[in-house]
Formats: sequence, structure tokens, C-alpha cells
Amino acid sequence: MRLADLEHKRVAVWGCGREGRAALAVLRRRFPRQHVTLFCSEAEAAALVADARVSFRSANASDKPNILVVTTPVDEAALAAFDIVIKSPGISPYREPYCTAENAGVRFTSGTALWFGERSQARTICITGTKGKSTVSALIAHLLRAGGRLTALAGNIGMPLLDLLDVAAEPDWWVIELSSFQTRDFDGAPTVAVINNLYEEHLDWHVNGANYAADKLRIAARAKRLVINAGQKRLVAMTQGDLADSFNQVSGWHMRDGELWRADRRVLARGEIPLPGTHNALNVCAALAAIEAASEDAVSSAPFVASFKGLPHRLQYLGERDGIDYVNDSISTTPYAAIEALRSVGERRSTILVGGFDRGVDWTPFVEHVGRHPPHAVVTLGANGDAIAARLEALKTPVALASTDSLAAAVGRARSLTETGGAIVLSPGAPSFDQFSDYAERGREFARLAGFDPTAIAAIEGLGIA
Repeated sequence: MRLADLEHKRVAVWGCGREGRAALAVLRRRFPRQHVTLFCSEAEAAALVADARVSFRSANASDKPNILVVTTPVDEAALAAFDIVIKSPGISPYREPYCTAENAGVRFTSGTALWFGERSQARTICITGTKGKSTVSALIAHLLRAGGRLTALAGNIGMPLLDLLDVAAEPDWWVIELSSFQTRDFDGAPTVAVINNLYEEHLDWHVNGANYAADKLRIAARAKRLVINAGQKRLVAMTQGDLADSFNQVSGWHMRDGELWRADRRVLARGEIPLPGTHNALNVCAALAAIEAASEDAVSSAPFVASFKGLPHRLQYLGERDGIDYVNDSISTTPYAAIEALRSVGERRSTILVGGFDRGVDWTPFVEHVGRHPPHAVVTLGANGDAIAARLEALKTPVALASTDSLAAAVGRARSLTETGGAIVLSPGAPSFDQFSDYAERGREFARLAGFDPTAIAAIEGLGIA
């Protein structure tokens, strides 16, 4: 779908997060006299008032941009009044009232889909995967820029593509992070697509694991070149793609004996990669494989990995207080991410904080990992904390275990359990929505509770075109 398809149509925007606001701003610029309805919460509507890009309905100036804001609950009847609805990524197409409205003939699209409709000729590297996609995206942009390429970094990482729809100079490359919510609606044709890994997540949105995998992998069939993690046999089987461009295999970019190799050529020592953990070493492999698939010189780019700055809330070392190290991994929203956190910091000296919003994912892999490699202590919290604790208690493993109801209580309990020289790691393995607005707010609160300045945790750097 293109923007021209919206002209003279009954159009609504459903949701007013970053993508919703970006869509409203584009509609204002392209169709200044067209009326648009916005479905959002009262809090979102209040925040929108401060956005100078958007104008509200004016009773005395009908020729000005008109946006009618509706804050009452959205139902099938409300949606049926429109020809096209631009929905925010968080709205599931598997839930009502979406399903009934679609069956009634309402057409749905998204800000990301509209951008791809407008910029079908752009050279794009699109990155998705359950975990690590933001780091891989930022790494690719960093390396391309270091090599002299004008590069855009946008998408799920924190800048809506529609914010960069009208640019003065066309970038050499668009590096775009896509969530499973966005790939489900995806109809673009990326120059290069990267699927970093595939685990079970977001079952509250996708309803089941089969839908999640299918939605995540829609991008594979549309890509001109596909880069996947060849070490994930399930991912390889599901994509049925040519592995020539893939990583984590001896014929491509891979880790061997703690060093980074391109086939039989040693390229970097582990000490030249500034990110902790084996999973981050594989993220570097993914980024370099993507650059190579884009016909850029990945080997020459590799030394610039050393100057990459890790993203906030991703195994972020906050510092030491009273002989204890604190690590903020609030971005961890799957049990697999919590496992990688334990591997990265060293199990025997760490206390890990896990739990949060319950999406219905299976915690068996984490429980089994703790059974084989017990950390010093596990403190659970949040809506699914008690259930995780019950699973861990059944292990009969010599690990200190405590269950709490809040992050503040969890940090306090972790302090009492952790010995001098140890580490307290927030790696919840679950979303934050039961207690916080997002993972960033949770991470900042963890920093405050640990005795650090939460405002010192910067936003992601490098978004936009540079």
C-alpha cells in the first residue's frame, strides 16, 4: 500500500506510540485537508498535544489539518466506519476487534508497510530475530558508517521509518530493525534480510508459537539475500534457504577457539570485541555476514568493531557498590536471554533477578540451565515470579532462592544474598508491563535502586542518517 491509496479515503490511526505519531505527521504533510480519526488512550492524547507536527480539529478553520481524537474503547463498529486503518505494531491481528473488522472489509496497514510502499527502490538491510536484533542493527550501521557509507538506522530500534520518509540525501544503505509485529505486516523486498535467531516469544500477541515463527519468517521469502544463524537447525529447516550468506558456520563468519574467523581466516581476537558474552560475539558475526551479503568489504570493516559502544540495558555494567557489581540487562524479555546473561557474567558469583509480565512462554530451558550451572542465587519478581520460583524449588539444586513481588524488594533481597566480589544482574527474561511502561523504565529504576544515577543511562545513539 502507498500513501496515495489513502487520499480521499476514510482513514483512522489506531494507537499513538512512536509509529502512530509518525503516521499522523506524514498525513498532515501529504494530505493537509483530509480528516483523520485517531484512536488512542487519554494519556496518549495528552502527550500528543505537545507534538508540533500534529494539528487537532479546529471548528473555525476547516481547511487546516483535522484530527479527531477518540479515547473511548475501540470496537468493531468503530473500525467499520473506515476504509483504511493504520495500526500500531502492538495491536494484534489475531485478537478482536481486528479480526471482525478485517472480515467486514476494513483494510489494515502500518507505518512500516507504508514506508516500504513509498521506498521500494531503497537499498535495505532488514534485521529481525528474537533477541539481539537491536545490537546487530546498530553494529551494521556503525560498521557501514566507519567505511564511509551514508547510512540510515531506523525501525523498531527507536525511530519510525516514516520519520525519515522525506530525506534530503538518499542514504547508501537503510539499516532497519523489524519486530515480529512488523514482519507480520511486511510486504517489502529487502536487499538483505538477517534473521539472528528464533525462540518462542510474544505469545500474547501471536497467540501461539506457530504464528510467531511464521510471522517472524515472512521476511525470508521476500529477501534478495538471506542471512541466518546456521547454528540454529530449526531456523535453517524453516527458512529452507541457501546458507551461502549465513553465519555461525565454518565456511562463513564464526567464532573458533574464542576468536572471530571468516572461513579459514582469523580476523579478530575476542579481546577486540567490546561486548560481553558468546551471544554478542555471534551478533558481530551476524553484522559482518550482513555487510558481506550487501557486497561491502566486511573484512576491512571488522576492525571497527572495537570502537562500537554497546546499547543501554543490554548487559550494561553500571558499576560497583559496596563490593558488588551491578549489571543492567533489562532488555532481557525471554528465558533464553536470561540464560545468556548467566553465561556472560559467570554463574557461580552472580545473583540474577528474573520475572515480570507473563506471556505464557516456557521457562523449562532456564530451569534446566540453572540445574546444570547454578548461580549463587536467583531472586524472582513480578507476575510470573512465583511460578518461576516453584519450578526452581523442585530442582533441589544448591542455589539460594527468594521470591519477591517488586523490583525494589528483589534488589534488597539480592543484596542480602550476594557476597562481596559478586554481581547482581537484572535479566528478567520477561517483559516489564506488569510494573513498568517499558524495559527502559525498568532498567533505570534498577540503576536507581542500586545506587546509580538513572539519568546517566543514555538513549540509543546513532539513530537517523549519518
